[in-house]
Amino acid sequence: MSLEWRKSSYSVANSACVEVAISEGGDAVFVRDSKDPHGGTLCYDRDTWRRLIEDIRADRLRRP
Repeated sequence: MSLEWRKSSYSVANSACVEVAISEGGDAVFVRDSKDPHGGTLCYDRDTWRRLIEDIRADRLRRP
């Protein structure tokens, strides 16, 4: 499976960002650290990813 990775439009010059790719069928979202593209990758189903983004936008996540 070949994925097309995109970096966040909110990325900054210090490379502290993530990259996201969507599966061909659109049913899975993959996330990786842009500094380590050959490292680990997280995978979310479409609905879980959507809820995560909604929670981030609504500021419902706890910050340390």
